[in-house]
Amino acid sequence: MNGLSGSAASLGLCACHVCNLVSRVRNPRQAAHCPRCGAYLHARKPGSIASCWAFLIAGYILYIPANLLTMMETGSLISYRKDTIMSGVIHLWKTGSWGIAAVVFIASILIPLMKLVSLTVLLISVQRRSTWEPRQRTRLYRMVELVGRWSMLDIYVVTLLAALVQLGALATVKAGPAAVAFGAVVVLTMLASLKFDPRLIWDPLYKERGHERDAH
Repeated sequence: MNGLSGSAASLGLCACHVCNLVSRVRNPRQAAHCPRCGAYLHARKPGSIASCWAFLIAGYILYIPANLLTMMETGSLISYRKDTIMSGVIHLWKTGSWGIAAVVFIASILIPLMKLVSLTVLLISVQRRSTWEPRQRTRLYRMVELVGRWSMLDIYVVTLLAALVQLGALATVKAGPAAVAFGAVVVLTMLASLKFDPRLIWDPLYKERGHERDAH
């Protein structure tokens, strides 16, 4: 903590969220624009915590039907099968496709849940104005952002499952109701990650350091 210098906001500096140009804001109470691209400048993302919570809660709600409802329906002249994500993983495992089963399980169950839990931890710590391990929490957010870039992999799980089913000449494959909830969870977690402002992690440390200086 002793190595921390003053924050950019305390020095009157603000980075544009569009082009990343750092500009000096002379009057923080008045609306300012980026001199390069003209976007509005703000020291922190407006409504970051409230918006992030809204997306997260919606994601948690939709995560349940995404895993409990039917993800894929396959049918032929002699058989008809409905699969949830977990039953599809079990079917792949039992048929010897262990690697594919692991990929589907990680991409469609673990990764969305990891993003939801990680963002929840970050939000709670920010709201509590915690000074606990800010670097580790920043790394956690970066990991969530990195995983978010590959979130569309989850959408392809239905296609992957369909390709692995032994289809007959007159077979049909269609997505079940869980596919809509599943896609919504992916989008909601991406939006929650975008709305979260990682600079809020460091604000309590700068304020605590400012109080220490005042005390001395």
